[in-house]
Amino acid sequence: MAAALVAYLHFLSLFVMFALLVLEHRLFKLPLDTQRARSLVIIDLAYGASAGVVLLSGIARAVWFAKGLDYYLHNAAFHALVGLFVVVALLSIYPTLTFLNWRHALQAGQVPEVSAAQGKRVTMVIRVELLAMLVLALLASLMAHGIGVIAN
Repeated sequence: MAAALVAYLHFLSLFVMFALLVLEHRLFKLPLDTQRARSLVIIDLAYGASAGVVLLSGIARAVWFAKGLDYYLHNAAFHALVGLFVVVALLSIYPTLTFLNWRHALQAGQVPEVSAAQGKRVTMVIRVELLAMLVLALLASLMAHGIGVIAN
């Protein structure tokens, strides 16, 4: 039962993470207004929290449940999946820092200033994250079906 619940938590947090990123993409349109800017800050924090749940539940699945740590450590798809997850985490730093830098303006009731160039960069990073998350799902499916197993 615990294995099923951890798997459910892992999948649910992945879906939430993807949904929040889609929502960020939809809300991040220039020119901004204070309501959307505040929403983006909150959504991005929730996105980070859901990524943390994905990571922790994934570690729990690999170590204590599913096919066992040895299976995952000897699977190239798993290594690619973890590497891509790290890339997504690193990419997410840019939008997160952008949104966190808005705090002072938002506390003062002002609309954050975002240049067109910065807006394009944030949008592009979010799109790359979304694409990478689609590839993560493919890698997880390959891994689950034994594709990528490295011979001992």
